[in-house]
Amino acid sequence: MSNGISAADQSHEYAGKRLGLPEEGVDSLAPVMRRFAGTAIDWFLAMGIVLLVFGQELEDPRTNFWILGTWALMGVVSVWLFSFTTGQLVLGMRVVRVGAEERVGLVRALIRSALLSIVVPAFFVDIDGRGLHDRLSGTAVVRTR
Repeated sequence: MSNGISAADQSHEYAGKRLGLPEEGVDSLAPVMRRFAGTAIDWFLAMGIVLLVFGQELEDPRTNFWILGTWALMGVVSVWLFSFTTGQLVLGMRVVRVGAEERVGLVRALIRSALLSIVVPAFFVDIDGRGLHDRLSGTAVVRTR
């Protein structure tokens, strides 16, 4: 290459290009910090639900289990039915299937949520910044605005 950029570098000019997503704007990959903030919103919502509905106290060791379960269930149901969680909606994101027009579906939403519940897969990201949970479920989190 005359410009000093290898063929491998050119094939990945921006995050999401390999997935057929635009570089910026609607349907481009959501930034990591925005995805993290959306997860935090969902976590605090799950925490509020557990504390209000189930009457759990923060000092109770079972509370974290109930919060995690509520958060995971909210994630499965909302991604399956609406393609976004509450935190993703607030921050202008949604979950899409990579390379398909169909919605995420129940099985993919379950896989995503189960992997996210053990946290570790979210730290293993590919060149596009997608976590292992998104790669294994064939999904990506994209911008809606």
